[in-house]
Amino acid sequence: MAESDSPAKPVVTRFAPSPTGYLHIGGARTALFNWLFARHHKGTFRLRIEDTDRARSTDDAIAAIFEGLTWLGLEWDGEPVFQFARAQRHREAAESLLEKGLAYRCYTSAQELEEMRERARAEGRPPRYDGRWRDRDPADAPAGVLPVIRFKAPSEGETIVRDHVQGDVRFGNDQLDDMVILRSDGTPTYMLSVVVDDYDMGITHVIRGDDHLTNAARQTQMIRALGWPVPEYAHVPLIHGPDGAKLSKRHGALGAEAYRDMGYLPEAMRNYLLRLGWSHGDDEIFSTEQAIAWFNLEAIGRSPARFDFAKLDNLNGHYLRAGDDEHLTRALETFMHAQFEPQARARIVKLMPGLKERAKTLKELAEGVAFLLAPRPLALDEKATQLLGADARKILRGLRDAMSGAPAWEAAELEARVREYAGSTGIKLGQAAQPLRAALTGRTVSPGIFDVLEVLGREESLARIDDQTG
Repeated sequence: MAESDSPAKPVVTRFAPSPTGYLHIGGARTALFNWLFARHHKGTFRLRIEDTDRARSTDDAIAAIFEGLTWLGLEWDGEPVFQFARAQRHREAAESLLEKGLAYRCYTSAQELEEMRERARAEGRPPRYDGRWRDRDPADAPAGVLPVIRFKAPSEGETIVRDHVQGDVRFGNDQLDDMVILRSDGTPTYMLSVVVDDYDMGITHVIRGDDHLTNAARQTQMIRALGWPVPEYAHVPLIHGPDGAKLSKRHGALGAEAYRDMGYLPEAMRNYLLRLGWSHGDDEIFSTEQAIAWFNLEAIGRSPARFDFAKLDNLNGHYLRAGDDEHLTRALETFMHAQFEPQARARIVKLMPGLKERAKTLKELAEGVAFLLAPRPLALDEKATQLLGADARKILRGLRDAMSGAPAWEAAELEARVREYAGSTGIKLGQAAQPLRAALTGRTVSPGIFDVLEVLGREESLARIDDQTG
């Protein structure tokens, strides 16, 4: 099914999560695809909270969805729609189907339904409602039983879901039973609510997981019965783990906030999620602007994508290395829930080129800047402690004397003095640099040590050396 370059009417997509938990990674990708398609066509991206399951829907989950989308930079258009608040509108749609003879009241008891299921299982058939009240006179209704309302689905022929990803998917109508659209207590079911909300919100394209394909057939039947236009569908294969199994928490089926807290950049997450099931030639890394310009439904693959933390780490590392130093410093403040003092902030920005080369996540970057924020005397890690033995401390004292008289506390001048000291004492440059690194950073790995000296400044550098040699 080819996508029109310029749809006949303005594109409106939607992301419609159920607020029963966090914004999981599969949902985040669905939101991204809908957002990109709408932005590509200069259309509208709507957010609908499908909170009809009152027992499981929570305010915390709604807040997590808002927060996750905001962190990913997927801003929605207009106010969010809350499905539960529209229950009366959904009931009206069910009543209209009743009036047209396209729905009916069903008085089948729970016991009868269970007997149907058991009989179907015994005969090797899928359990389905047998339509016993489909054409029955309501006058036969048992006393005191509140009916449900069922949709009178077509019983012959087939329903075709025309899909941008899956192609034409055919469902025999004899395989789709008469679904409940209004419960006996008058509350609408998910299937009815979705159909009505999509129509009222003007949704033109429904992009969602392929686990909704059967729902699409049922919803298509109901949409046609209501006399409404059927939206265009794109059912996307689900995300699997690297082993090909269904995605689980051990694979990465976590909430968006978990990835934020692990130190991933939102721009890297968008890039990574987009490449889970969508491609543009051999391109692996692209800006948001490029993603919007290039995104289409036909480039979505039909096979499940595989989530791989190693690839995500490498991609995030690329975005860190390519990131603007000021931007990364602000991102680091947000990640660390901190506001750096002006002097510390200036040091971090200046040293960021060296810091970001050694990090793949903001968490690693935060570990890298810790020495710039730490109070004196600096706490040494285990390796740095082992390194600073008696011989190393003697070298440090000699280095201090060699550097203290430098007319300008600059990397090139300091490197020349350290090299001169190493040459005059017969030691290798590494034997001089490693004790310096341990004393100045508390670690054995850091950005270039002469850059560190310059950024810390004369007073702070000499004081840190004194702390370890005094």
